[in-house]
Amino acid sequence: MKLSKEFKLGVVFLGALALFIWGYNFMKGKNLFDGKITNYYSEYRNVQGLNTASKVTINGYQVGKVQNITFNTDPNKKGQLIVEFSMEEDFEFSENSVAKIYSDGLMGGKALAIVPSYEGERAEGGTYLKGEIESDIFSSVGEKLNPLSSKLESVIVSADSLLVGLNDILDAPTRNYLKKAVVQLDQSMVGFKNITDNFNDILVQNKLSLEKTLSNAEQITTKFTTFADGLNTELENAQIAETLQELKTTIEGLNSIVSNLEKSEGTLGMLLNDKEMYTNLANASKELEELLREVKEHPNRFVHLSLFGKKDKTGYVVPEKE
Repeated sequence: MKLSKEFKLGVVFLGALALFIWGYNFMKGKNLFDGKITNYYSEYRNVQGLNTASKVTINGYQVGKVQNITFNTDPNKKGQLIVEFSMEEDFEFSENSVAKIYSDGLMGGKALAIVPSYEGERAEGGTYLKGEIESDIFSSVGEKLNPLSSKLESVIVSADSLLVGLNDILDAPTRNYLKKAVVQLDQSMVGFKNITDNFNDILVQNKLSLEKTLSNAEQITTKFTTFADGLNTELENAQIAETLQELKTTIEGLNSIVSNLEKSEGTLGMLLNDKEMYTNLANASKELEELLREVKEHPNRFVHLSLFGKKDKTGYVVPEKE
């Protein structure tokens, strides 16, 4: 059967059209000859250069591709991006899994990795997974250098302000004064060096005398130590503890005597504490003194020794106060 030219042209056109459709979908990451394809979604504020046809991996194994990236139309999420990706493999994971954007090699682009979780309900087609971004070496360095650059800028500004203030302070007279101070300091250092050299010379010249002095000091210290040891031995042999005990006993006895005197126990205690008795004794002593004086001045009034004389009858005369 001979095929017509039109039929052949139609077959070629349909084949070209099918090839174009397959190639277009393949460039978008869709393979029409693959089996069941399941689509999932994730949201990001920044996709870090992720694009359509970027590969999707699980544990480093490619299981799908990124199908589409669009802006979120929700007014509350303006600026956020929705990433649609497909998985060709029938791999089960839960809704708690994470879709993480990472760098695919040092010089490569970005890819999407599924960090699977098996706790919770199974993720079905159309499920939104939590989106995260993994920091690569360049972003990590940038994140660390940004605060450092800010601090460095602040330090530079502070140093500039310090230099401006220093220039204001160090005017011409101040600079001249500082120069003079540096010159005087240099002279002082030279003088101190001369003093040090002289002191070293003195030490060298009197080295023998210093050695003898130190030796004598050592001998005196040794003798003093020996003396102190002997003194300690003599003090230990002097039975100081027994002497102190006897002294303590004596003091306790004196305290007992004083206590008894204060309590008016005994004759002496009563005499010390009884005011009336003290007054009576004082009066008696005074009368005894007057009696002795009268006997001394007029003995004939009390003792008559004469055989022929007369007895003095003048009686007692109160003596005049001296």
